[in-house]
Amino acid sequence: MADIDAPRGALGETGGVPRDVLGAVRAFDDDHPPARELISDCVHCGFCLPTCPTYVLWGEEMDSPRGRIHLMSQGLNGEPLSPSMVGHFDNCLGCMSCVTACPSGVRYDRLIEDTRAQVERRHPRGAKERALRKAIFALFPYPRRLRLLRGPLRAYQATGLQRLVARTGLLERLAPTLATLDSLAPRLRRVPAPPRLVRARSPRRAVVGMLTGCVQRAFFPDVNSATVRILAAEGCDVVLPPSQGCCGALSVHNGRADEAREFARRLIDTFADSGMDYFVVNAAGCGSSLKEYGVLLADDAAYAERAAAFAARVRDLSELLVELGPVAERHPLPMTVAYHDACHLGHAQGVRAQPRALLTGIPGLELREIAEPDICCGSAGVWNVLNPGPAAELGARKAGNVLATGADLLVTANPGCLMQVAAAVRRDGGSIALAHTAQVLDASIRNLGPAQLVSLGR
Repeated sequence: MADIDAPRGALGETGGVPRDVLGAVRAFDDDHPPARELISDCVHCGFCLPTCPTYVLWGEEMDSPRGRIHLMSQGLNGEPLSPSMVGHFDNCLGCMSCVTACPSGVRYDRLIEDTRAQVERRHPRGAKERALRKAIFALFPYPRRLRLLRGPLRAYQATGLQRLVARTGLLERLAPTLATLDSLAPRLRRVPAPPRLVRARSPRRAVVGMLTGCVQRAFFPDVNSATVRILAAEGCDVVLPPSQGCCGALSVHNGRADEAREFARRLIDTFADSGMDYFVVNAAGCGSSLKEYGVLLADDAAYAERAAAFAARVRDLSELLVELGPVAERHPLPMTVAYHDACHLGHAQGVRAQPRALLTGIPGLELREIAEPDICCGSAGVWNVLNPGPAAELGARKAGNVLATGADLLVTANPGCLMQVAAAVRRDGGSIALAHTAQVLDASIRNLGPAQLVSLGR
C-alpha cells in the first residue's frame, strides 16, 4: 500500500481517468474527494475506538474511524479503490458516534460522506449487490411506493403467516435480507392522512412546515399525527403539502449525491411559498441531512442560497418545542421510560438535552438511562438490510441494555431505531412497549394515561 505521506506529484491523468504512474486507477477523482485538511485533523489518538460499533464488534483497526481515515489518506496519495478498501468504507454505519467522541473535532461526517460519493460513482459492484441496492433505492425514498406495501403487509400479519414463517426459521437461512425486512416490519395501524393545513389550537406563535417522510409516512403515520397535534396544541399552524416527497437523507448517506440533490431541490420548491418560520422533522436521519442542505447544494448556483436559508429553519421536533416553550398542559403519565438517543439526533445534530427535558417535564414520568448509549442499535438507514448479520448483533446488544433498565416503555425519535430495537427485543424473547417521543408528549397533552402507550410496539 502507498505510504500515507507519499507525494502527490507522482499522479497523472489518462483518458480523463485519474491514474498513478503505474497506470492503476486512483481511488478518488477531483469531484469533492475527502478533504486532505480534514484528514490531517486526525491525530490517531484512539478515543473513537470504543464508540465505533464496527470496531466494538470486530476489533479491526481498518473498521474504526481512524483506520478509515488512514485509508482515505492512502486513496488521496494514489492507492487504488480496491474491493478491500471499499469494504471498510461500506462497513461504516455512519452513526457519527466518533464525531462526538473526538477531542480534535475531526469532521468524520464530511469525510465519510464525500468518500461514499466517490465509491458509489467509481467502484463497480457485483451483480447481486447492484440488484439489491437498486431495489432498495427504487423503493424506500418513495412514500407512494411504500404505501402500496401496506395492504399486502397487513394481510401477511393478520393471517398469522408472518408468525408461521418466523417459527420455521427458513427465511433466515435461505434469504437473510428478506428475513431482516420481515422482522423489521412494524404492526400497521389505520390512521387518516392529515390535511394540508392544520391551524393552531392556541394563539398562533409560529407557522411550521413539516416533513411527513417516507418510512414515517407509510409505516408510522400515527407518529406524524401525534406530531401535528402537539404542534397545533403548542400554538403552531402546520403546513403539510401532500405533494412533498423524500428529503434525500437515505441517498446522501449512501453516496448517491446527485439523487439526494434532486430530492432536496424538489422539497425546497414544495415549501417555497408556505410562509413557514420553521421546518419541523420527527425522524433523526432526515433532520441531520436537512440541516446540511446548504452543503449539499453549495455548488448549485440556482439553489445554494435557498438551500442555506431552508436549512437554517430546520428543527427537530424536540428542539422547536423547547425553543418555543410549553403552553399546552401536561397531564400525568405515571410510568418508567428508557430514552434511546437515535444516532443522527444525538451525534449528528447534537440534540440530547431537549428530548429529555420534554419527557421529564411530564408529571409522574420517570426517565431511565440506557447503558452504552453511544453504541448504535444497528439500524443506520438501510445498513441493517445490507448487513443483516452484524446489524442483528448490534440490535441484540442494544435490546439487552434496554431490557436491563426494567422500564415500561422505550422512547426514541427515529423510525429505523423503533423497528430495529423492536425486532431485536422479539428475537431476545423480551417484551417492552416502544414509542416515539411525539407519541408520549401527545398522550400527556391529551390526558390519555399510560395504557395506550404500553400497548405500542409489543
